[in-house]
Amino acid sequence: MEDKNLNFKAFEGAKALLLKSLQEQQPLSKAVHVVEALELVRLIYEKHGEWNEANATHLVNVAQICLNEIGLGSTSATAALLHETIERKWLTPVEIEKRFGQAVATILMNFTQISGLDPKDPKTQAELFRQMLISLSSDARVILIKLADRLDTMRSLSNEQSDVRLKRSWETFHLYAPLAHRLGLYRLKSEMEDLAMKYIYPKEYKYIIKRLQETTASRNRFLQSFMSPIEDELQRKGFTFTIKGRTKSIYSIFRKMQNQEVDFDEVHDIFAIRIILDSKPENEKSDCWQVYSIITDKYTPNTERLRDWISVPKNNGYESLHTTVLGPENKWIEVQIRTVRMDEIAEKGLAAHWKYKGIRQEQGIDEWVARVREILESPDTSPEDKVEQFQMNLTSSDIYVFTPKGDIRRLPAKSTVLDFAFDIHTELGSQCVGAIVNGKNTTIKQELQNGDVVEILTSKKQKPKKDWLSFVITSKAKSRIKQQLRDIENREIKEGREILLRRLKNWKIDDVEEAIRKVNKHLKLKKPTDIFILIAQGKVDLTAIKTLLTADEEKPAIGDTIPKPEAEKSETRESSDYLLIDEKLVNIDYKLAKCCNPIFGDDIFGFVTVNEGIKIHRTTCPNAGQLNQRWPYRVVKARWKGSSKAGAFQTTIKVSGTDEIGILNRLSEVISKDLRVNMRNLNVSSRDGLFEAQIQLYVEDTKHLEMLLYRLSRVQGVHKAVRMK
Repeated sequence: MEDKNLNFKAFEGAKALLLKSLQEQQPLSKAVHVVEALELVRLIYEKHGEWNEANATHLVNVAQICLNEIGLGSTSATAALLHETIERKWLTPVEIEKRFGQAVATILMNFTQISGLDPKDPKTQAELFRQMLISLSSDARVILIKLADRLDTMRSLSNEQSDVRLKRSWETFHLYAPLAHRLGLYRLKSEMEDLAMKYIYPKEYKYIIKRLQETTASRNRFLQSFMSPIEDELQRKGFTFTIKGRTKSIYSIFRKMQNQEVDFDEVHDIFAIRIILDSKPENEKSDCWQVYSIITDKYTPNTERLRDWISVPKNNGYESLHTTVLGPENKWIEVQIRTVRMDEIAEKGLAAHWKYKGIRQEQGIDEWVARVREILESPDTSPEDKVEQFQMNLTSSDIYVFTPKGDIRRLPAKSTVLDFAFDIHTELGSQCVGAIVNGKNTTIKQELQNGDVVEILTSKKQKPKKDWLSFVITSKAKSRIKQQLRDIENREIKEGREILLRRLKNWKIDDVEEAIRKVNKHLKLKKPTDIFILIAQGKVDLTAIKTLLTADEEKPAIGDTIPKPEAEKSETRESSDYLLIDEKLVNIDYKLAKCCNPIFGDDIFGFVTVNEGIKIHRTTCPNAGQLNQRWPYRVVKARWKGSSKAGAFQTTIKVSGTDEIGILNRLSEVISKDLRVNMRNLNVSSRDGLFEAQIQLYVEDTKHLEMLLYRLSRVQGVHKAVRMK
């Protein structure tokens, strides 16, 4: 491939390394795609005036890192070269798929989606961001290419402005280095942390660099003194091996100095020795343990520091045998024993792991991807990874969306614009009239997708509506809407009551309660407070109410001037067809059944018992069906006569809600003081922050009970108040 008018030194070096790696590692048919991609990128960038050394070198470096430092294949290298073409809309996914195949197009579409994510605060949102990356990446190569892209960005960060350097460094610390660590890419992780530290803690970075340079000679002498007898014995035993002295990363040394509150000279394990054996696969374990035996024969081991990751490898495929021994000058030193295969897996992570299993990524990508996702989604309990704040608990039921300022919000799948609005703030949700999602206007019912950027539109005239409950799915949105609807209803009740009381006073009607009862009866309203709501909403004609209350009994009803619910069955019957029950129950033959505790106003029937006279049951009694089916000839019709007497009827109610300080006191004030209801028994249980109370008490009639339940339901902390069957 010829490069016209291109003499960039850095680019030429990176390009030569890439082409050499392709020739050595990839089949010719696959390598051709990478070369074609590089030529296509050059032509496209030149067309748009963007082909400069910085852009060209970056693209080739990312592809080179994918091949040589992570161990990916030609598909990933091709995608790495093209990774900005879709984002800049210079190529479409269809065009890429036609030229380079579906795998490359899919990787690039995923890559573009995650590249557009920009967390506002990487330190506090690190775990959410990593979970979102996994959720958005159907192919694990997307994340690995992203790590390669970030590593090259960090290597050339000195060319950027100071604010950009700091932002990229913090992102690398909290987002990308932990991802590399979890995938077993320890060298990438260490280099990212060192480069980030260079810009975040520049003084400490320079100090440690200087001290490492000053102690290089003494470390080399110590290494020679330590290894000399070991090398002789290994050669005598016939091992083929390589020995490396590995200095801890700058950031690891810095962290040790901070955690242990010591200076550089007091950090004892600044460097370690790595012995890499060239062993046959069947002899790997035994060879490593033989070397361990040779070392511990020469030097005293610290048995508590033995780490056997050969017998049981780490989840990310890491295998090695670690021991710490007391060497010359009474200094402790860590020795890592591994084979060539194990060392490559430690350097390149899972990509190398599958390579040694004989699986090329392009052939066995499904298994490889599944393994990578398993690692990413598993909790990381490594004490070295201090930036982990939570265990990852990613499921397909989560989506991640952004506010316009870049804050990440995690919501259940199928969450709507309205769910998102209430997740941010109750007031925002209450006034939500729609949203702008990814630059397009949408309704409050619009379902959100991963990565959406959502800007909520509001109006002060907007109020929560009952139908909102039918399409929101988060418990927060549902509870906030219900609470707001209750608040609106309470305001309407108060407003409607005040309006009606003023009108009754003007009409010179003194018996307010009787007037309200008469209107409710005429309209067949279920709750005493419904009339107030209708008045506040302007759904009744107050003139018609006046006509009803001031008209003579002989005058016809007010007809359709007041809206009425559907007609119910008339409760009026000839008294001769019914057993009439008054509140006194002076006749010993009549008793209220304890199974359902009927009260004045309930629909009732009588049942003739053998020894206890007639028992009065509610028609909704749990035993009603059986009594009517087995002994229909003993069932008699019954209804109440006259008016109720204060505190004449016992019933049981159930109240449930949040278990908080003072809740029982608030309940008793409503029952005993406000409504002057006599309690007989109270039984309370509490679990998981919630309480449930069963209260036996005496009421006048069903309306009295209904008012009591309504008042209790309005108590702060109460979720529900119902009559027990």
